Amino acid sequence: MAVVAARAGVSGQTVSRVVNDSPRVDPETRARVEAAMAELGYRPHRAARALRTGRSRTIGVVAQTLATVGNSALLQAIAEAAESRGYALAVVTLGVQGRIGEAFDRLHEQGVDGAIVLNEASALARDADPAGLALVVVDAPADARFAVIGTDHAAGARAATAHLLDRGAQTVHHLAGPAGSFAAAERERGWREELAARGATPPEPRRGDWSAASGHRLGEELAADPSVEAVFVANDQMALGLLRALADAGRRIPEDVAVLGFDDIADAAEFRPPLTTVRQDFAALGDQAVRLVVDRAEGLGAEASDPPLLVPALVVRASS
Repeated sequence: MAVVAARAGVSGQTVSRVVNDSPRVDPETRARVEAAMAELGYRPHRAARALRTGRSRTIGVVAQTLATVGNSALLQAIAEAAESRGYALAVVTLGVQGRIGEAFDRLHEQGVDGAIVLNEASALARDADPAGLALVVVDAPADARFAVIGTDHAAGARAATAHLLDRGAQTVHHLAGPAGSFAAAERERGWREELAARGATPPEPRRGDWSAASGHRLGEELAADPSVEAVFVANDQMALGLLRALADAGRRIPEDVAVLGFDDIADAAEFRPPLTTVRQDFAALGDQAVRLVVDRAEGLGAEASDPPLLVPALVVRASS
């Protein structure tokens, strides 16, 4: 660092500020220091810096699984947001056992500055001691021990159900997510609320596991019922299975059955037909999660109230 300072004609403290991305460096000086670092091949030593500062600049991520498209999309967004702030990630998946306390212990052993808990794992976070971790939980009820962020799933579900009713359906069937998922419960709540507001009777929902296979299996039951004319599906992957089941049964989409999903995954526009869905802003969610966990790790905003839920957008395509 001293050699970089001499080459750039600045103090060692200024180099330290540039390395730590401090805003207290004017752009011209920052550019000169960064040029000297590049010329000399200087790289900050993460482990040494952690010993000196007591912070590893590493964020833990806890997920039930990364097999679901939503979790993978959110992890990608978190990784990009962390990288932009100079943070690395340590990822722990819970699997079938779901022992989140053990996950927190492992992250503590790795010296992470804080952790982000994703989606289905959020229910477990309420029953485990974060043991001093700066913690942000995605999609969970408010809790004084950690920050909570998320999407307004109920609002998205209401917009989806209203769209299907507005095109003439007498009621809307629901292919729901798994029990125990906060997001699935909120999407089901929004669906029920919109049907009640319109005076429509809610059919008994069918419950899948987020996979296209479960959407196809339950979709075969819906396809066999001639009264089904509109289906709101709790995620796009299950909607994909439903589309196949309806096509195999000779039910035209959307003429016979309108289908609407949730998430707007990257391939939703390439389904046959292109899928109408509710778009989650995973990039904004990931950025918000990283910003909050970094603020809490640095002792900033720990007492601040949770930010408002992100409002999803209805994206209308050919399936409805």
